[in-house]
Amino acid sequence: MSTTAWFILIGCLMLARGLGADRIARLPLTSAMAYLGVGLLLGPMFLGLFAFDLLQQAPLLETLTEIAVLISLFSAGVKMPVPFSLARWLPSLRLAWLSMAISVALVAAFAYLVLGLPLGAGVLLGAILAPTDPVLATDVQLRHAGDSEQLRFMLTSEAGMNDGSGFPFVMLGLGLLGLHELGPHGATWLWRDLVWASGAAIALGAAGGALLAWLGWQVRAKEPKHAMLDDLAALGLIALVYGVATWLHAWGFLAVFFAGVALRQTELRLAGAPKDRQGLLQAEETHAVSAAKPHASEMPLTVSGESLVFKEHLERLSELTLVLLLGGTVTAAAWSWQAWSVALFLLLVARPASVMLGLLASGTSVRLRGLAAWFGVRGIGSLYYLSYAIAHGLPRPLARELADITVVVVIVSIVAHGLTVKPLLERYWRK
Repeated sequence: MSTTAWFILIGCLMLARGLGADRIARLPLTSAMAYLGVGLLLGPMFLGLFAFDLLQQAPLLETLTEIAVLISLFSAGVKMPVPFSLARWLPSLRLAWLSMAISVALVAAFAYLVLGLPLGAGVLLGAILAPTDPVLATDVQLRHAGDSEQLRFMLTSEAGMNDGSGFPFVMLGLGLLGLHELGPHGATWLWRDLVWASGAAIALGAAGGALLAWLGWQVRAKEPKHAMLDDLAALGLIALVYGVATWLHAWGFLAVFFAGVALRQTELRLAGAPKDRQGLLQAEETHAVSAAKPHASEMPLTVSGESLVFKEHLERLSELTLVLLLGGTVTAAAWSWQAWSVALFLLLVARPASVMLGLLASGTSVRLRGLAAWFGVRGIGSLYYLSYAIAHGLPRPLARELADITVVVVIVSIVAHGLTVKPLLERYWRK
């Protein structure tokens, strides 16, 4: 399609989504399913009006998905409940690290034993598909800053962390394929890619978020009416933390998520927010409360709160664009038995087993674990890892096979989770 046609198409989709927000919310489907349907209709599967080759366009897709994931991870971090509590975070930590490793191992074993892929390719496929998605899973994630509902918190914080915790396994897979240095007996991978890259990312993100919170507080404390461009400051924090983390060979996704967490936690602590107040009021809530209670308008401005709405707008735009492109990547040949078998194995075996094992003796209810086991949406994060591997030298025949499997898994996940998310959550909250 021409550039003009793309402008018209995206403009129509954005108008339809904006004008029909309430009606779409009542439908038994998600916005991602609607965008995917349009992409499939216009793509190679049906009308063939446009096509997007993952192998040829891997560097472009890597950049687009990278930006989308960064914005979504920061937004997820900002929404984390305050104050920080290790007891509250422990199930999410187990999901993001222990369940992640189990899922990678199960998919790798399936790919090696059933599909006949090399072990390195199996590990790489497991790493690509293991992370849950922070961009597409908005229906099962925290809805606003301060939302402390346990299921949404677990899924949001898991998605925020495992886009970074999955990177060591991507590098392990590439290393087993001879495309990355692992060192003798994997010692270099263990120290550099797992311990250092993860620990340094968390420390850097926490320090960066806390520092921006302190700087913003100092500027506004000296001149209460001082105008700050909170959106620009938050975007600057994302870019700076991610850039420095990459320079230090740390996982930038993990750093950006924890920068968002630390920014909001520090801002509310500096503002003296009471411990039982679980977060910032949303902008529309603030205006409503201010009309009845004048003192509500005196709540101090924060970078995290003021920039959150803008980040959510960017998330919606990236979701529309990337899911639309996803529809243009899949062809009839991609729907092989290998792709279907991986999709079913991941959704029905690997994800449930990894969650149940990872949350053993965690104190969470069986019902909560069951829902968390099902709502592991795959999406933009998996496309990023795939394009990253392709751009870093993955052999073309293997890249094509992994690309077809990944695209099919993501599409199946969008449809399966999109159809079940609303009825299952409504039933869960009623009980």
